[in-house]
This record gives sequence, structure tokens and C-alpha cells, in this order.
Amino acid sequence: MTTSARAAAAAVTVAVLAAVVGGCSDNGDGSSSSKSPTPTASGSKGGSPSADAGTVNSRSGKLGQILVDGQGRTLYLFEADTSDKSTCTGGCAKAWPPATTTGTPKGGGGVKSDLLGTTTRDDGSKQVTYNGHPLYYFEGDQEPGDTNGQGLDQFGAKWFVLDEAGNKVEKSAEDSSSGGGGY
Repeated sequence: MTTSARAAAAAVTVAVLAAVVGGCSDNGDGSSSSKSPTPTASGSKGGSPSADAGTVNSRSGKLGQILVDGQGRTLYLFEADTSDKSTCTGGCAKAWPPATTTGTPKGGGGVKSDLLGTTTRDDGSKQVTYNGHPLYYFEGDQEPGDTNGQGLDQFGAKWFVLDEAGNKVEKSAEDSSSGGGGY
């Protein structure tokens, strides 16, 4: 099961990167020809991240209590972001869409509201931050609760889910599994 789970995550990552490389043109100034780095709700299976991730909640899963949006979709931090300013733009923001909001972000269940904030992206949108970390989705997550982006090394650094204190969770889903059963 561990091998097939990794193979599935790798296949999703390859498909996402192929789509990014194939469908994204660089304008030479670090920006993409795409009109918006954040997808809107599309009604597709699992749904794409909404344009307004104004609610941040906590959810229990294989990685412990982690941050999710109001619809249960996993939120990630990017280790290349060393401040509250996002360094993920262009093709990176296609594969890892920023969690944006049009208002003040709100915390629910276990989330510390005083750790929530926003940062202004280069395109003028407001990206949600938690404990100083800009938050992102992973396009390879198909369903609420998926954590397929956990520990991936893409676009120059690693990606991790966050715990309720706003710290990266470094363990993998395999670290937490009992090892029993399979598909």
C-alpha cells in the first residue's frame, strides 16, 4: 500500500507538472499568461480551491490535526517562503494555488484567530497567512482531506501541511499508518 500510495502521488504530481508546463506561458517577467493564479470553484470532482478561502479550520487525519479551508481542503506552507511574502508565482501558483480571500480570514475549530492574517500578492490579491506562512492548496489533492502534496520537493523547496500552532508537520501519512490492510 505504501508503494502504491507513493506511485499514485508521483503520477498526480507528474500530471500536474505536465499540465503546468504544457498550458502555461511565461511572459518573461516572472508572470504567467493566465489571468488568475487562483482557480474558482468548478464543480469538478473534489472541486478546485475557491477564490475565497476566508475560513481556516482544523481537521484530524493521518498527519494529526492539520489546517484545512472551510470546505475541508488541505492547506500547505512552502519552505521557500521565509517571510509572509509569497515566492510561489507563475507555474508554481498553477500547481500550488494560493489560498486567497476578499475579506478578513476567520478561524474555526482549534485554529488560533490571532495567527491568521493576509499578505498582498504581486497581482494585488490577498493571500491568507497562518503564523506568518502564506497558505496554498495542491492541485493534486482531489478530495477534501487529501494530503498528496505532503513533503513534495517542487519549485525549489518542500511543501508541508501545518498543525494548529502554525508549524510544519514533517511526518508522512505512511509514518502514521498501522501498516495493516490494503486495497
